Amino acid sequence: MSAKWICGVLVVLAALIFMAPVRAKVKRLAASATQTVKGRKTVADRVNEFGEAVDKRLAPRFREAGVPYPPSRITLIGLKHEKLLDLWASTTNGQFRHVKTYPILGASGKLGPKLREGDRQVPEGLYRIESLNPNSSFHLALRINYPNKFDREKAAQEGRTEPGSDIMIHGSTASIGCLAMGDPAAEELFVLAARTGIQNIEVILSPVDFRVRELPPDMPPVPAWMPALYAKIRKEFGRFR
Repeated sequence: MSAKWICGVLVVLAALIFMAPVRAKVKRLAASATQTVKGRKTVADRVNEFGEAVDKRLAPRFREAGVPYPPSRITLIGLKHEKLLDLWASTTNGQFRHVKTYPILGASGKLGPKLREGDRQVPEGLYRIESLNPNSSFHLALRINYPNKFDREKAAQEGRTEPGSDIMIHGSTASIGCLAMGDPAAEELFVLAARTGIQNIEVILSPVDFRVRELPPDMPPVPAWMPALYAKIRKEFGRFR
């Protein structure tokens, strides 16, 4: 054997010896990543986990209201002053009927809109559900599409570059700018949203229930564009009597 050949073999062996720990580390990291992914739940996982119990609780309420279960469309009405979340669902002819009212167990801030990141305010306006989070730190969560187009336009007009984000309807009882409903209610809302389809859900967040009361005399000051938004919310309430 030539010295050149021997040197080549030694170099290859050295490389293999050096790379062995690297390959082992990569393998461990890959296994760890796989375990992490496997440990996370999907929306379907959560529906399978809680669906049967939720069905037993909700199906009778829908029958009493004369609404199919699951419904084709739902509307969630969050009332900040009353600390209530109303669930309305559509009948086969498109009429909405009240199905259930949930107490809001945790919500920060005061009456008035959310304007910036960190103001601890629950938004006010007309929204949609944009996604479901089956791995929320607050059990389960429905993400509201705040800031929506209207919110972004007003923020741009006023030079507000950080209007905030990550507004949820979720479990637990503590919240900053979100609606904390408790875990059983979050399970019902999550399963219902998954089965109805988030594209078929609208959310109305209002300072007060305009169907029964007006804004309080001690209402905090609000931007000049808020009365027009409140008028839109009042008009929407006309569908939910």
